[in-house]
Amino acid sequence: MSYAELPMHDWLPIAFLGLMGLSALIYVVLDGFDLGVGLLSPLSNNDNDRNLMIGSIGPFWDANETWLVLAVGLLLVAFPVAHGAILGALYLPTLFMLVGLTLRGVAFEFRAKGPAHQKPRWDKAFFAGSLLATLSQGYMLGKYVIGLQTGTYAVLFASLVALCLTAAYGLVGACWLIAKTEKNLQVQAISWAKKLLVGTAVGMLAISVATPWVSPRVFDAWFTFPNIIGLAPIPIVSIALVLGLHFILRALPDAKDSYRWVPFLMTVALFVLAFSGLAYSFFPYVVPDQYTVWDAAAARESLMIILAGTLITLPMIVAYSVFAYKVFSGKATPLSYS
Repeated sequence: MSYAELPMHDWLPIAFLGLMGLSALIYVVLDGFDLGVGLLSPLSNNDNDRNLMIGSIGPFWDANETWLVLAVGLLLVAFPVAHGAILGALYLPTLFMLVGLTLRGVAFEFRAKGPAHQKPRWDKAFFAGSLLATLSQGYMLGKYVIGLQTGTYAVLFASLVALCLTAAYGLVGACWLIAKTEKNLQVQAISWAKKLLVGTAVGMLAISVATPWVSPRVFDAWFTFPNIIGLAPIPIVSIALVLGLHFILRALPDAKDSYRWVPFLMTVALFVLAFSGLAYSFFPYVVPDQYTVWDAAAARESLMIILAGTLITLPMIVAYSVFAYKVFSGKATPLSYS
């Protein structure tokens, strides 16, 4: 389908696709770092350091998941046909993701409030929930990228994406810890980030090569002239960010801790570029190769009502998120309910 054939005058479905995509991107960045911290938590043998790691995400983790609820809610009400197709095909990984997020939330509370001798058990549950949620999200993304295909190759590709997303979440989690911690734990986080940067870069390269191979439409979107020239900045800037991250991590920690947020911001920029590439690859489809945004959209009257509600809800979510991050902007302290 060429862009000349698209009903671009009908802007409401595109607006909702943009809102849904923005919510998904914010979720991946925000819940990505706290899932990443959960993945890294077993690597510290020091209980005090592990308490600081958990404390660094304590004020944020449940609010971060609001963006997932918003993204799935918009998918349900604005694109009901696509909602049925996607969640119907991804029922099991969605279930596993919800089990992981639930286990993670329960473990988070009980490790702080339960008996001290049970704390190691809840630490393991926290890691298990983080890992299960991350792998499930990566598998769902991989299946979505190839149009919800089935078969051996589809499972292998989705599994590759699951491993790559796990490395990427670990990277952004380590970069968060670089900014929010100090001394020995910060040094450990820098070491973790160096290793995970390699895994993330290899994973992004593997997915970039594999995706056009499994999807002829994506190949045509990226590797035909003049698209290949216009899209060249995305991989070029991504490579520059990976190299820049490598050198800044080698230079840390600095004496004044002035550059502590630089790795996190560069990793977020890398996520944004990857998301932009995916968005370009799939537009105008909300379900790749099956439903365009106009095919799957709800009635225009319904969309107008939903848009009014979204324009009220979205600023409230942004406001309390900004407030929380501002209030707890300093270095992490151990999580306590006393």
